[in-house]
Amino acid sequence: MTHLTDLLAAVADGVDPGPFALLRRDGADELELFTGPVDTVERLADIPLTPGTPGARTLALVPYRQITERGFACVDDGAPLECLQIREHRRIALADALAMLPDEPVRTIDAAFDVSDEEYARTVQRVLAEEIGHGEGANFVIHRALHATVQGPPLVAALAALRRLLVNERGAYWTFVVHTGARTLVGASPERHVSVDDGLVMMNPISGTFRSAGGTADRAALLRFLADEKEVEELYMVLDEELKMMATVAEHGGQVIGPYLKEMSHLAHTEYLLAGRGTRDVREVLRETMFAPTVTGSPMENACRVIARHERRGRGYYAGVLALLGHDETGRQTLDAPILIRTAEISPTGRLRVPVGATLVRHSTAAGEVAETHAKAAGVLAALGLGPAAPGGGGGPVARLADDPAVREALAARNAPLARFWLDQRAPDAPGLPGLVGRRALIVDNEDTFTGMLAHQLGALGLTVTLRPWHVGGPVDSYDLVVAGPGPGDPGSLDEPKMVALRRLLAGLLATGRPTLAVCLGHQALAGLLGLTLHRREATYQGLQREVPLFGRTRRVGFYSTFTARAEADRLATAYGPVELARDAGDGAVHALRGRGFAGVQFHPESVLSPDGLAVLSELLSDLLPAPRTDELSAASGRA
Repeated sequence: MTHLTDLLAAVADGVDPGPFALLRRDGADELELFTGPVDTVERLADIPLTPGTPGARTLALVPYRQITERGFACVDDGAPLECLQIREHRRIALADALAMLPDEPVRTIDAAFDVSDEEYARTVQRVLAEEIGHGEGANFVIHRALHATVQGPPLVAALAALRRLLVNERGAYWTFVVHTGARTLVGASPERHVSVDDGLVMMNPISGTFRSAGGTADRAALLRFLADEKEVEELYMVLDEELKMMATVAEHGGQVIGPYLKEMSHLAHTEYLLAGRGTRDVREVLRETMFAPTVTGSPMENACRVIARHERRGRGYYAGVLALLGHDETGRQTLDAPILIRTAEISPTGRLRVPVGATLVRHSTAAGEVAETHAKAAGVLAALGLGPAAPGGGGGPVARLADDPAVREALAARNAPLARFWLDQRAPDAPGLPGLVGRRALIVDNEDTFTGMLAHQLGALGLTVTLRPWHVGGPVDSYDLVVAGPGPGDPGSLDEPKMVALRRLLAGLLATGRPTLAVCLGHQALAGLLGLTLHRREATYQGLQREVPLFGRTRRVGFYSTFTARAEADRLATAYGPVELARDAGDGAVHALRGRGFAGVQFHPESVLSPDGLAVLSELLSDLLPAPRTDELSAASGRA
């Protein structure tokens, strides 16, 4: 008799078996059963992970409200950070588990979304107009939740739903039931948030949703989806956002692998893998990657503000993670953390909640995003008796469209316009530019962690880089270069503290002549100080790649902006000397500017959407920080 048999017998008798987790990881032919006591802790740093026996030690249920650890906005619903301390770990063959799990229908009543289709559509329209249209970010995820009441014992329902998911769902990263006594979670999450194994940190941005009509895959429709501009840009934007996170938790940033097609029972997604080496404590990795842009938006900090403004209620565990922490045979920490999506939460009294969200981007339509929430919920709802199972269920072989040569070719084509800096393996000891090696740069972060990616690119060029938040004061005279970084917001605001601080910083740098590079929001503020007029674009440039003229050359770069400076000529006389402008031939939008000791770019050279970004940085920095002449080097050597 196995431990699972004992657990299921207790559940059948109406006895709470105590806390446990039963899960199948991606592609495994077995389930893992974890049992042990549950404790509640306040912070991610408090998750217990004492050195000792190799293997899984703690399974943490991390709620969305934990985002407050990073100082980000949140409607705080008090959902606890619960930790299952693993005392026993058993493995059960998948076939044996299916034979033991309850094979019975799940009965529910009073099922309804907390936000109607019509109300959700109105929220989509508001976010597009008031947030993306006003420069608050590139994409935002807004959720709704289906509520119902389970008839019969909640644990029996959860285990029966698990069996249905194991049989009918495919492509899941984790399929699981987690029971803590206070709540039961059951789901099939498609998305790894972050994992750490043997020092290798991996993330898995997934975005773009192909909805199969009636669950039946259609090759021609899939190929149209893979070429759809909205779906392509949606994946690129979350790729950029997770590269920002990898820039923080991996010593040399993340390398992009893919893209791939993830096929599930009711839909398919496009995805990338990101990989990089890191040495941080896995709890720090969890904290620095709260939470995935695929369930929040970008830039992250402002996305949390937007979510709080438009949702006006807590998220519970939706968009949080399950986090399995432990050690390997050598004592190194391990982490495996799927995102809590496609997951139902059931209370001890049988109250059922299934949250689901859609990613809103500049091309979104209200009807399309409403339909996406229904499609994303379909798999777990079918397992709970609230929708039809997808055709082809029952565990038999399913034809994979991902194996189709035309599909593979369409996926590979998505990398053609992207920056090789993030796609190719990079040698950490590669030499930098002669004029930059050994020199120091300060990047001022204006609430957009694109600055982490920018720091890696400047480091690859030879600079030693320091990051500083905009609200943290300090001297700049010890740096050879100061970078005024990107961020959300209206650059024309006269009283917003960040904008006031940014203009004060740039005015001081211009006055002293200290070499300065300004990116996106920093560029807009610099342009304003130089006398240019700022305008809100009629159509936002959020996640848009363009070829633009740049000081005699055409460059392909990525934009994340709603505002732009405009000019009627290529040269501008200013109090700081003549300024050369790179402008759009049509509307005069200023893509870049340069003067004596300063330069600004409206685009993001560090973005994966900027294949020419590193070359642009090299050229601008070579002008701002020219290599010392031979006679200067000789004089310096003599003084030494």
